[in-house]
Amino acid sequence: MYGGVETLLTTLAREAHVAPGMEPRFALCFEGRISAELKALDCAPHLLGPASLSRPRTVLRARREMRSLLQREPCDVVVCHQPWTCVLFASAIRAAGLPVVLWVHMASRGRHWLERLCRLTSPDAAICNSKFTAGLVRGWLPHAQVEHCYLPLSRPQASESGAHRQAIRNAFGTAERDVVLVQVSRLESFKGHSVLLAALGRLRGLAGWTCWIVGGVQRPEEADYLRALKQLAVEQGISERVRFVGERDDVIQILRAANIYCQPNTKPEGFGLTFVEAMHAGLPVVTSGIGGASEIVDQSCGMLTPPGDVPALSSALNRLIVDRALNTRLGDEAQRRSESLCNVPRQMGRIHAVLASLAATRTAATHDWETQRD
Repeated sequence: MYGGVETLLTTLAREAHVAPGMEPRFALCFEGRISAELKALDCAPHLLGPASLSRPRTVLRARREMRSLLQREPCDVVVCHQPWTCVLFASAIRAAGLPVVLWVHMASRGRHWLERLCRLTSPDAAICNSKFTAGLVRGWLPHAQVEHCYLPLSRPQASESGAHRQAIRNAFGTAERDVVLVQVSRLESFKGHSVLLAALGRLRGLAGWTCWIVGGVQRPEEADYLRALKQLAVEQGISERVRFVGERDDVIQILRAANIYCQPNTKPEGFGLTFVEAMHAGLPVVTSGIGGASEIVDQSCGMLTPPGDVPALSSALNRLIVDRALNTRLGDEAQRRSESLCNVPRQMGRIHAVLASLAATRTAATHDWETQRD
């Protein structure tokens, strides 16, 4: 799997110099694209070995590896990204005398079985990717210190030349004059692909637009979902104008070659880093006015529509396709807003401050315990 969590990890590795008091190190259970990218950034991760909660021996082995790692390379704070990791390693972290810090990337009310198990580990603190997520987490981790940090936006520099833009459009069979709507996300139904296709179906008589859907199959069930989306495009009479381009590693170039970003979520997300990436590329964003997206997008840089409201979404897209001046104005403001929200030095400093405070609390608690023991 590769998504916002993995993007954050590579950002922490790439931008570590921005927060000189913070030295990130990484440990993974599985190798894949993220491990290769961390290696390329000279931050090769420690590999703890594949682990599955349904196979207790793999869990015990991974915990032993974690305990050994913390003995070999002492650290101040261990951060578990997502509840699964916290369930797996909380006991090993506490055995090393460190606080258990959970970084929550999903908007959830703690009802999933993994979150219920995570609650039993009693994390000392939770870092959340938005105010919306933090509000939910306080409901199911009432005894944890809860903080929120917007994710810093950092990507390798990509060419902004017209030649690169045209090359992308040529590769996707798209005319230079077309207004391109793009969605970049995992192939999950709540991301609203079907709502987007239904909205575009209402615009099939409007000339001059093409839609790119970026995202590859990462799990077996996603293959069925992709087939259903392609069939929906046929049923809506827009299959010739929709490009399913699969998983790509040149997302920034793709965004810069497009004109509008649209992802009409049907359920709230905790944040939505892709929205910020699109805004950074100068695209107005059209999404549902729910969850963390409402902290990112406002009327100055995009449009918010009710979740699942096909006519409202179609109307918003029609405005942006037809009114090029409006498109440009919102896109210009989107760039400014993305910098305001996810400025790398500011957000890296925020992350450092939160983690440093947790480390200081742990040090003070250890000192008090040693004083009482003496």
